[in-house]
Amino acid sequence: MTFPVAGIETYWFLPPLVAFCISFFTSMGGVSGAFLILPFQMSVLGFTSPSVSSTNFLYNLMGIPGGVYRYIREGRMCWPLAIVMVVGTLPGVLVGYIIRVRYLPDPKNFKFFVGIVLLYIGYRLFLSIRKNTKKNSYGESSFRIENIKYSLRRVSFDFLTNEVSFSVPLIFSLSLIIGTIGGIYGIGGGAILAPFLVSVLGLPVYVVSGAVLLGTFMTSVFGLSFYSLIPLKGGVTAPPDWLLGILFGLGGLAGMYLGARAQKKMPERAIKLILALVILMVSGKYIIQFFR
Repeated sequence: MTFPVAGIETYWFLPPLVAFCISFFTSMGGVSGAFLILPFQMSVLGFTSPSVSSTNFLYNLMGIPGGVYRYIREGRMCWPLAIVMVVGTLPGVLVGYIIRVRYLPDPKNFKFFVGIVLLYIGYRLFLSIRKNTKKNSYGESSFRIENIKYSLRRVSFDFLTNEVSFSVPLIFSLSLIIGTIGGIYGIGGGAILAPFLVSVLGLPVYVVSGAVLLGTFMTSVFGLSFYSLIPLKGGVTAPPDWLLGILFGLGGLAGMYLGARAQKKMPERAIKLILALVILMVSGKYIIQFFR
């Protein structure tokens, strides 16, 4: 099958199959898997033009609603957390895009710093995995988020047998920073945000996943718009390969829906391990690129 924008030829079933396998596991930790879809497009399929980034955003737009719908249906969407993250992330994405185009055409040094920070977050995640030896012994109804109380300073709610709370200004600031980083590098930011919320702030991974996926979806809406409508350096835009993005998205839609459904049956340690591997892969990529 030929994809004219990407300038490649491949089997029609390969993109959705790869997207399904990746997104099924990553969506359990609140990550769409786009950071793995991108190198697959570039290294395996040979799609190397600027349109590869916007095609990645299109994959997020098509695939994430499957996981988000499942989290909402089961009462596992923490709306206050999702709203704060979206409000913080969106202006960050715009700022990051402007910084990338005008001031950081080759942000090599900054990428190394981000890689080191992510390496530390991955280390913290592995520590929390070693400490957490509990197994899931809750009914499916126990995973609902209940008794939400919120203000402009703090949000609290009941989850499983515990009261969980977080600082609104802290989550907003963190989302703004990660949104900016995502705008600079053309990523949704979920692969950075989810592990940080779990390992550093100590939020339950079951609570974080749905909210981060929804935040990544909103980020991708704006990211796709920026790449399609706002000219890059040289005055050209980089619209996606719609057919390729839709095929990836269909696989992601099924993978994230089933991944979100299976999440509550997975031990927390297993989900944290997935997140740790995700964050270390991203970290390693940034650090290695610095020395090339």
